[in-house]
Amino acid sequence: MDAIEEFLAAWAAAEQAGDTAALETQLAGDFAAVGPLGFVLTKEAWLARHGDLRYEEFGVSEVTARTLAGTAIVTARLTNRGSHQGHPIPEALRATLTLAGAGGRWRLAAIHMSFIAGTPGAPPIQGAGQRPGGERSAA
Repeated sequence: MDAIEEFLAAWAAAEQAGDTAALETQLAGDFAAVGPLGFVLTKEAWLARHGDLRYEEFGVSEVTARTLAGTAIVTARLTNRGSHQGHPIPEALRATLTLAGAGGRWRLAAIHMSFIAGTPGAPPIQGAGQRPGGERSAA
């Protein structure tokens, strides 16, 4: 688990800094990302997004990891403050990361992100504040 946590800390630091040279070595060649709205990014698109993406904070917490045959499946919370093309980004995401351990060195092969309901930047919770029958509550 220490090697996974070390990898995640280095990856988070590279993301926050926009260090595409470090990210280039941390991502697998066939890396794929699924964003919280369902879009898919290749490795090249993930790296290129740093031209328009600015992080003030990027952290990984609430980490749970399982390993099997040179692969680690990690579930974590990503806590972010920043903007993309001048627009604020969601402050919290839940992510599933797939790490591949070639030669004893972890590389990020895939990430799938989703909004955490009720956090800033997430879409509104369906039906929140509604009473049975669809009428809005006063709260």
